[in-house]
Amino acid sequence: MIANPMLQALVPLVDDLSRELPDSERYRRLLDAMRALLPCDAVALLRLDGDWLLPLAVNGLSRDTLGRRFKIDEHPRFGLLLAAGGPLRIAADSPLPDPYDGLVEGFHGQLEVHDCMGCPVRVGEKPWGLLTLDSLARERLSAVDLRDLQAFASLAAATVSVVQRIEGLALRAEDERRRADIFRALMAEKSAPPTLIGQSPAHLRLLEEIAIVGNSALTVLLTGETGVGKELVAQALHAASPRASRPLISLNCAALPETLVESELFGHVRGAFSGAVADRRGKFELADGGTLFLDEVGELPLAVQAKLLRVLQGGQLQRLGSDREHKVDVRVIAATNRDLAAEVRDGRFRADFYHRLSVYPLVVPPLRERGQDVLLLAGNFLEQNRSRLGLGSLRLDASARAALLAHDWPGNVRELEHLVSRSALKALAGQSPRPRIVSLSAGHFDFPVAQESAAAGTLAAATNAPAASAAAPVDLRTSTEVHQRQCIEASLERHRHNWASAARELGLHRANLVRLARRLGLAGKGPA
Repeated sequence: MIANPMLQALVPLVDDLSRELPDSERYRRLLDAMRALLPCDAVALLRLDGDWLLPLAVNGLSRDTLGRRFKIDEHPRFGLLLAAGGPLRIAADSPLPDPYDGLVEGFHGQLEVHDCMGCPVRVGEKPWGLLTLDSLARERLSAVDLRDLQAFASLAAATVSVVQRIEGLALRAEDERRRADIFRALMAEKSAPPTLIGQSPAHLRLLEEIAIVGNSALTVLLTGETGVGKELVAQALHAASPRASRPLISLNCAALPETLVESELFGHVRGAFSGAVADRRGKFELADGGTLFLDEVGELPLAVQAKLLRVLQGGQLQRLGSDREHKVDVRVIAATNRDLAAEVRDGRFRADFYHRLSVYPLVVPPLRERGQDVLLLAGNFLEQNRSRLGLGSLRLDASARAALLAHDWPGNVRELEHLVSRSALKALAGQSPRPRIVSLSAGHFDFPVAQESAAAGTLAAATNAPAASAAAPVDLRTSTEVHQRQCIEASLERHRHNWASAARELGLHRANLVRLARRLGLAGKGPA
């Protein structure tokens, strides 16, 4: 029998199954109830996707955990839990490293998880994912009845079923029914998961655009700053299209000499030019039936633009040095960080070619407009570097999280990826013996000195402490309030102090956001 407190907690959660709630709110309530009733420091719901486990919701773990992608064969505890027929408690003295080591929220030391348990979540007859519990105290979870965990796992499965059923009722058209599978093909193509990760409104709008245009034959022009991930968006568009089983061929138009661009695009015949010793197919023929991604399309010479226009309009091309025409069926996705409209006005880009490319223009947002997505993306890169460096855990401390959120990211996601890789090596250098858990602090980031000083000053002002040392100990409540102030202020700035918009971005009701801001001493910034 389930204890009365457990039964009392499950009743409203069961009632929620028949209510209209956002998916994220359903999962949040489930994990909140688990944290309230079970003696643990963290709980998580993870979805199974091939050889990976993707965190869908967490409670008690750092926010960057949501951006991590756990490869099962690199985390044996996850393998044991997935293989179990039901709830399983892993022995407290197990030598197997825990995937959440160092990730438990609010603890500033490099603390390892000492007690964990979990239960597979099955939807219908198929494995769907995992529900996990972790504790920093040894043997703390021994008080948890396995039947209680099974009850929550069953409720998790019911919640997932409700979400899937609601999605199924809402998605009526064939192109809309494909939206849930947009990234599955992309995940299957690569040995590592993509970095199209985020929960910000700007990122969700991008995903919606991908879902809309992906299942069409329209030519797409991707624009955005350098490093925002335009190639990954092109891969997602291809994966979401009926051409997903056909080739995706990429060409960086800026990486080729002008004399070779035409040959690369259209191919050539033997003897067409010096060095052409055999017939060769170009990128268009290689992409026949699939997608051609033209990166840095703004670098193409005007003469080549004219020939490309003919291929885009009628699918007809001629290999260099040949009079024979070839018919191809290719969808073109182009990308540039240039303002092509300005290039047209200045005569450096053909107007007709520009309009043929921009049938469906799609702007990829810069990282500085994506709020806390930087932490999710950092989590993904941290997990990749943890695996490469053979570490038990690679984590961010509070100063590192604050520095990442404060940075302007002129190089966008690519800059973040390189920063995490460099910083991980710096943090590991000179440590002997080699640690299992490595923490990155703001001091490991090579941001400009002026920015580091400003960030340190902001942190010091918020904590009423001198900015002498980024590593100075800060109590849990103060650190949490500092982080909350920074998030609220940054969101208000992005939305020009529109409190309703900021509340939506932060996942709060407007009234709750105003109350929280006043409690944190931001009352002067509140709405009239």
